[in-house]
Amino acid sequence: MENLLSLITFLPLLAALIMALLLRGDDEAAQRNAKWLAMFATTATFLISLFVIAEFDPNDTGFQFVEERDWLMGLTYKMGVDGISVLFVMLTTFLMPLVIWSCWDVKIRVKEYMIAFLVLETLMLGVFMALDLVLFYLFFEAGLIPMFLIIGIWGGANRIYAAFKFFLYTFLGSILMLVAMVAMYVDAGTTDIVALLSHEFSAGPITVLGWQVAGGMQTLAWLAFFASFAVKMPMWPVHTWLPDAHVQAPTAGSVVLAAILLKMGGYGFLRFSLPMFPIASDMFTPLVLWLSVIAIVYTSLVALVQEDMKKLIAYSSVAHMGYVTAGIFAANQQGVDGAIFQMISHGFVSGALFLCVGVIYDRMHTRDIDAYGGLVNRMPAYALIFMLFTMANVGLPGTSGFIGEFLVLMGLFQVNTWIAMIATTGVILSALYALYLYRRVVMGDLIKESLKSITDMSAREKWIFAPLIVMTLLLGVYPSLVTDIIGPSVEALVDNYQAALPADQLASAEH
Repeated sequence: MENLLSLITFLPLLAALIMALLLRGDDEAAQRNAKWLAMFATTATFLISLFVIAEFDPNDTGFQFVEERDWLMGLTYKMGVDGISVLFVMLTTFLMPLVIWSCWDVKIRVKEYMIAFLVLETLMLGVFMALDLVLFYLFFEAGLIPMFLIIGIWGGANRIYAAFKFFLYTFLGSILMLVAMVAMYVDAGTTDIVALLSHEFSAGPITVLGWQVAGGMQTLAWLAFFASFAVKMPMWPVHTWLPDAHVQAPTAGSVVLAAILLKMGGYGFLRFSLPMFPIASDMFTPLVLWLSVIAIVYTSLVALVQEDMKKLIAYSSVAHMGYVTAGIFAANQQGVDGAIFQMISHGFVSGALFLCVGVIYDRMHTRDIDAYGGLVNRMPAYALIFMLFTMANVGLPGTSGFIGEFLVLMGLFQVNTWIAMIATTGVILSALYALYLYRRVVMGDLIKESLKSITDMSAREKWIFAPLIVMTLLLGVYPSLVTDIIGPSVEALVDNYQAALPADQLASAEH
């Protein structure tokens, strides 16, 4: 089992290098070989990652499968997973073969397209496994590059604008995080994340440019990390890059963006903000909770008036990420459990919804809701699958979408009843926009002439959805598959967080 995490992380990158160096030409045979190599690499990565989840001990709240060696100029290459990160690794390796399979019909610069996704998989996995600040930052930031290229080269008509907006928003937020990491290294004398988790950063007031800052270094570092993670989630009001990026990205790009890349923000809050800066986290909890419920309500209302299917689902993602941030900063067992469960569930459900849009876009080359209607008459299989994931997006009991939202709301009720009540309205609003979309696209009579020859889903398309259907229903009826793995690590996180708070702050937090 030695170097298992490195093998999982860098296997897709190795396949990308082989593809770049050995596959020549752009004829049909070369395109087919590129697709099969990408499919083989992502599937092998998933199969190897099963060893990690099989050997993982949930009761051990520390990091497991740890690899550590000297790296660059005194820096350390250190990788490991715990109960919080291991499921994000599994989500990534599970989805990437489906992503590759979904772009089997791509004809333009196929080799480069596959290389971009393989490199992106390596960088995303690195984020969830890195146990060194510098290593984490390199993976976190480098992931922008392949996604920037995927949107900018293979995207829609306005792809250049969307790609640069995506890049600038996420990159500018991360510059502050880099400054905070340097300050943390100066203060703690190490970039080792495990050591930093037990290091107490100063929370005494300090003066910066003539202003006295309560919470001292914890406050400044928390704000710097928040600037990066809030954009990545994305939280309201720094969410505006996401709808543009989704609309312009190719279907496979939208799936990766919604299902995996957005989760890096939530993971960052759990790995850095809560455990390393608990006093600042407690101080800013009311702000985060109110921003979260504004996101839930506001972006749900904005989703209601969208005419583009991808834009509607993109705003839906912002609303669902609002539950995630609210659950994380509720900072209790149910809230954090629910936030992680919601992120895993959203990975399956949002990915499937963008694939649903891709199925009919491939046939009609439009995402305009008004261009459709009555598809159930010609595409019964598509109508059934689209309905399942619409219901999961709404949070119907029996689907994975229900569990995460329910746990988050339970956690919120223990912290702030008003916040919980407002957040609960998001469940109603999500039903409005999701059913509105489904009714206009799928239900009714087939009136439009252009739709009368549309064909139902192919066998390949159905097989892509099959694993997503299984996971959405399985987690809906058997949520302990997730909660048993994350539970002990979350309990340790919450206990350490509350133990770090002064007695008066802890008392106020409990009320």
